Amino acid sequence: MQTASAADCPGHPDALGTSRTLVVDPRQHPRIGTMQYAKTLPLADHEVVLTFDDGPLPRYSNQVLEILAAQCVKATFFLVGRQANANPEGVRKVRDAGHTVATHTQSHPTGMHRLPIDRASKEIDDGIASVTAALGDGSAPAPFFRIPGLARAEGIEAHAASRGLQVWSADFPADDWRHVSPSRVYDLAIRRLEAKGKGILLLHDIQPRTVAALPKILHELKARGYRIVHVVPATSERPATPSEPWQWQLHPAPETVAVSRWPKVPGFVFSETEALPAPALTDLDWRKPGLADRPRRSHGIPMPREAPWPRLQFAQGDGAVALPIPDASIFQIPEATEATLLATTSAHQLEGDTPREAENLVRRSAARSRAAVAHRSKRAGHAAYQNPHASQAETGTPKQAAQPKRNGRSVRVASLKKR
Repeated sequence: MQTASAADCPGHPDALGTSRTLVVDPRQHPRIGTMQYAKTLPLADHEVVLTFDDGPLPRYSNQVLEILAAQCVKATFFLVGRQANANPEGVRKVRDAGHTVATHTQSHPTGMHRLPIDRASKEIDDGIASVTAALGDGSAPAPFFRIPGLARAEGIEAHAASRGLQVWSADFPADDWRHVSPSRVYDLAIRRLEAKGKGILLLHDIQPRTVAALPKILHELKARGYRIVHVVPATSERPATPSEPWQWQLHPAPETVAVSRWPKVPGFVFSETEALPAPALTDLDWRKPGLADRPRRSHGIPMPREAPWPRLQFAQGDGAVALPIPDASIFQIPEATEATLLATTSAHQLEGDTPREAENLVRRSAARSRAAVAHRSKRAGHAAYQNPHASQAETGTPKQAAQPKRNGRSVRVASLKKR
């Protein structure tokens, strides 16, 4: 473990320093950062890891390096390949200052999770190649990778894992990529760190607001008792720092709290792989014989064995059953009869007859009307036979029906002519 305390910073007795160096194996923990993943770095309480994205950009990245050097603080820089091609000297400055050099794709594409996997993979590979070329000594950057915009996707993570890269998210950001003031960047960094208690801080070394806020952030970290941890990858000569699985949790459950765990489903080895027969559709028929014969009881009272209503009989086979069509004459009502009934009923109701008297009179009037209709039809047929060229008007206009009398009172019967 390497440390850079305040005593190791000549001329800066109040420097924050780097408390320890954490060595991790990317293949054992391929994804970290609780902003997106379940695990983070195995940090103790009040330990912080500083990370910077998108550089190197000489105007601001060099100032960030100077601020960190004044506090003897080590960080991890996720560099963009295109920036490394334009400023290879900046890449070497990061390495020579003792910081960890990591990668951040070739061109920092927006919405990387929406890219085709072949293009996303090329962004990762080209970024590593550009940073490697900028280092110029044959060494490669650390196998640490951060997705631009934290736009994670399974295909991206799978490709990173195939290359042995550890995908870094973060535990809290300071929003320094937004159009906010340096004081806002400082407030967010400290407030979110206090809420977490420890973790990975995400910053950008290409923003002027970050350069302005960084000295105050480091000063406040020391004032509040926080310690800086430098992270490097494990190698054959430098084994990973020993850790327990629970340490990779941001807030592991204490030992005094019982943790419920569901039992794992055992992996049974079946001697036979024969599939069970699927039930037939007829097995699910509610009309299956025998179901209705079972005795049913409700609160001790025996229920009837058969339903009181008849069962529906369904036609078997594919042939359609044709039902007889009722004759139209069933629904015909003579208009004259209907008019007579209505007029007679209305007249007697106005004269005060009793319902029984009115009903008898309606029956007699209906009988006379039917006789008159039959007589008129007979006369019309005879006239048509005698003079087939006579018009319909000459066959005779129906006369008014006789006005029947009852109890000395006359009752007008409606005309049989259709009004």
